[in-house]
Amino acid sequence: MKILITGGAGFIASHIVDAYINVGHNVAIVDNLSTGFERNVNPKATFFNIDIRSEELQSVFAEFRPDVVNHHAAQMDVRKSVANPTFDAEINILGGINLLECCKEYSVKKFIFASTGGAIYGEQDYFPADEQHPQRPLSPYGIAKLTTEKYLFYYKEVFGLNYTALRYANVYGPRQSTMGEAGVVAIFASKMLNGEQPIINGDGMQTRDYVFVEDVVQANLLALNDNVSTEYNIGTGIETNVNELFHTIRKLCNSNATEKHGEAKAGEQKRSVLSTIEISSALGWKQKVNLEEGLKRTVEYFRSTR
Repeated sequence: MKILITGGAGFIASHIVDAYINVGHNVAIVDNLSTGFERNVNPKATFFNIDIRSEELQSVFAEFRPDVVNHHAAQMDVRKSVANPTFDAEINILGGINLLECCKEYSVKKFIFASTGGAIYGEQDYFPADEQHPQRPLSPYGIAKLTTEKYLFYYKEVFGLNYTALRYANVYGPRQSTMGEAGVVAIFASKMLNGEQPIINGDGMQTRDYVFVEDVVQANLLALNDNVSTEYNIGTGIETNVNELFHTIRKLCNSNATEKHGEAKAGEQKRSVLSTIEISSALGWKQKVNLEEGLKRTVEYFRSTR
């Protein structure tokens, strides 16, 4: 089938592009390269250097005529969303609406959306959080992701656009950026391999659910054939605190870095972990790469690209 992927030059979506092409799909990428990289673009994909907010998006749909849209382009920085909520909303809400309007006009059959687990649920009432957990986002970024999910429901009910929203935990793996508010795994690995000192925010006891990018890709493959418009968590159901993560990565990097702590980040969640029972039951998805193996493969990637 013909699949249009936004953000396809970025960390997660570039892996999804590769997987879709490997199983025979015709893939086009929309990415303005604001955070993505040309080196991540699969040469077998059609590439459009376009912003999702642009009116030019209409011409992409007219030319490519996708059956499916997989939407990963986003303003990803939670702190930037707090500092500039208008900018965040322009990309994450208005950009999403622009895509959905194109889907409506060009009769797209399916919309797959990269949503967020932790940022949508906020501070959890129970652990792990399932899809029915109260949604109390504490950042404009989380609010925007939840808003887009509501728009997906609207476009399904009114215009018949089927959708799958994948609420990611903390995704890590090869190609993850080390710049800006990147993932802690990429930052720690990069700094340790370069002989630099990583800083742990606060006491390091805050927990996250770390899921390897390859497992996220598998969820995006399965979502292509899911006819039930709904939301699924994508995680591991396992909490890992930052101190534990630091020591595991330090061992893999053969680093002499010490456990050094800095100021805690205001508003940072204390605990976040997701239940994946729903997608396991509905689509047969399951985590295949455990944290130790995923971190080993990630460190090997950063070592090879130094």
